[in-house]
Amino acid sequence: MTDLRFSLPKSTFRRTTALVAVTLAGLLAAGSPTSAEDGAGGAGTAASGEARALAAPDIPLANVKAHLTQFQSIATANGGNRAHGRPGYRASLDYVKAKLDAAGFTTTVQQFTSSGSTGYNLIADWPGGDADRIVMAGAHLDSVSSGAGINDNGSGSAAVLETALAVSRAQLQPTKHLRFAWWGAEELGLVGSRYYVNNLPAADRSKISGYINLDMVGSPNPGYFVYDDDPAIEKVFKDWYAGIGVATEIETEGDGRSDHASFKNVGIPVGGLFTGASRAKTAAQAAKWGGTSGQAFDRCYHSSCDSTTNINDTALDRNSDALAHAIWTLGTEEPLPPGEVYESTGDVAVPDNGAAVTSTLTVSGRTGNAPAALRVGVDIKHTWRGDLVVDLLAPDGTAYRLKSSSSSDSADNVIATYTVDASSETADGNWRLRVQDVAAQDTGYIDSWKLTF
Repeated sequence: MTDLRFSLPKSTFRRTTALVAVTLAGLLAAGSPTSAEDGAGGAGTAASGEARALAAPDIPLANVKAHLTQFQSIATANGGNRAHGRPGYRASLDYVKAKLDAAGFTTTVQQFTSSGSTGYNLIADWPGGDADRIVMAGAHLDSVSSGAGINDNGSGSAAVLETALAVSRAQLQPTKHLRFAWWGAEELGLVGSRYYVNNLPAADRSKISGYINLDMVGSPNPGYFVYDDDPAIEKVFKDWYAGIGVATEIETEGDGRSDHASFKNVGIPVGGLFTGASRAKTAAQAAKWGGTSGQAFDRCYHSSCDSTTNINDTALDRNSDALAHAIWTLGTEEPLPPGEVYESTGDVAVPDNGAAVTSTLTVSGRTGNAPAALRVGVDIKHTWRGDLVVDLLAPDGTAYRLKSSSSSDSADNVIATYTVDASSETADGNWRLRVQDVAAQDTGYIDSWKLTF
């Protein structure tokens, strides 16, 4: 994970970057929406899709740790690190690429320049699946210059690699196209992933249903943190952890400091896993997860002692299995069937840091109640979408939260499809989209929105 000073473009510092937490209960309760952010088709977690998903295999911990041993050996043979511009990084990339090539992936090495040195990203595509709906998983492969970077981020790189190899062993035939990535120069400010995203045409960006990031997933004093950026991806991970009886928390320490930020900043839905860096574990967290309170999750963060002895096997094993579950769940779900669409296209101005406004859409001629998977398509133009709180109001006035505010989300526009359980609501009537700007300096308007029954 990159240092905080590298994490955000200068424009994001015009106001505080403290994360506005999304209420967990609101995401999990019946009636809470899942979302497909920014027109990318979304990761999607409709219950019927989850029921059809194939079960993921167990990811062998021994295999993941064998990759870490290789990364350690590479660092030891190359000046003690695997940093950008150093021979240890390229040797790490060559090791990962050889494994993927042998497993039947189509690999691409992408070059870029940073700090006067050539950097490399590695992209691996699994054949098959809908090329217009892509699920990506990635991790940064570089270390800092002071050490081998086995937890940061050999752990994430090894877990992504072994999950990709599990796809090959299973000869998985996904409904969505699967793409895996290993990023260079993350420790210099997300350079590699930003280069990749910035060089993707807009049409190709829109095909990415979701990007999953793993960074530091084997911390020796671990916590279990789940990114809350995209509710659909978040739910997949939280449900998996709930199934094994492990509580999770929203990830905040690394917000904006790892490669998911490069995708999030251009409107691609993101999620991921993290076990903590330099923050100290609280007493409450130690009671919940074990470990030592008052001690950093990773005392060797960005230090020479970040070696193969700096890994918690249980955390590494759990997060590797959780990633496989997400890839199998999101990559094999079926697309939602088409439905009848009702749309409002009238512009409604959203005042800066002002009162909420609404746009009304009339549904008529339908009998009974709305569906349990009512799709709400939203197109709101705004210059800092994190300012916005968005709700769907049913004809009886019941509010369904679609989007909470987040001061760290500096991207433009909310172009998303959310899924709401509206089965308790009468279908016919006046449905409203309510939007409020809760922070100063940016403005926008509701461009259009629609309901799909």
